[in-house]
Amino acid sequence: MPSENTSAATGSHPVAAADTVTVRYGKLTALDAVSLDFPLGVTGLLGPNGAGKSTLLSLLTTARRPDSGAIRLLDADLTDRRSVRRVRARIGVLPQSFGHYPRFTVREFTEYAAWLRKVPARDRAARVREALALVRMDAHADRRMRDLSGGMLRRVGIAQAVVNRPDLLLLDEPTVGLDPAQRVGFRTLIQELGSRAAVVMSTHLAEDVARTCDRVAVLLAGRVAFTGSVDALCRLPGEDGTVETGYLHLVGAEGATA
Repeated sequence: MPSENTSAATGSHPVAAADTVTVRYGKLTALDAVSLDFPLGVTGLLGPNGAGKSTLLSLLTTARRPDSGAIRLLDADLTDRRSVRRVRARIGVLPQSFGHYPRFTVREFTEYAAWLRKVPARDRAARVREALALVRMDAHADRRMRDLSGGMLRRVGIAQAVVNRPDLLLLDEPTVGLDPAQRVGFRTLIQELGSRAAVVMSTHLAEDVARTCDRVAVLLAGRVAFTGSVDALCRLPGEDGTVETGYLHLVGAEGATA
């Protein structure tokens, strides 16, 4: 497996990690002895449908446990329920499709997310203002969710994910459905968030990884096919490669050995 020690290279202690994690759904092995570190910065998860990306994100949210191996999050004891609840308050999540109440205003929806994530009542209003300003939705705080465009909804999705100032931010296809101009804005925002948290971004878009990520992991058939810097992935086919050609090189190699 091509790899390089990105945690050591950046001097960052991993905020989250998977240690030889295996997850099975009946006879299907979704993750097979996966080991990955997620330090401060933006880590991209690339892989085809069924590669195990969503399963890995569900482990990092504490929504499920691995069948074997271990997940490490924020140096917490994940066998203790109270510790898990405290960890969840330090995680932000943007699902590919997130539910919302259409009649809520942008401010009300973000306040609700802050309450769910245990933001203290005395800090809640300030945190909501901060989150909406970060995604440039503060001028639209009183608009109903049902009246927002797709790009605005994604921005509110980011706001609800960061309103608790998370140490670990999990993004599932954050630019899906956005036009090119909106994607550029989102990439800039995600890079900014990576300066203050460990951001894990699952995506199918090689361009998002190239423009946004500090490092990348490629999952193929539930296994880690590559982990390292974006430049290292680009160099796999040759000196003039791209993220896309590096990824396709791995997919081709996997198909040849299957």
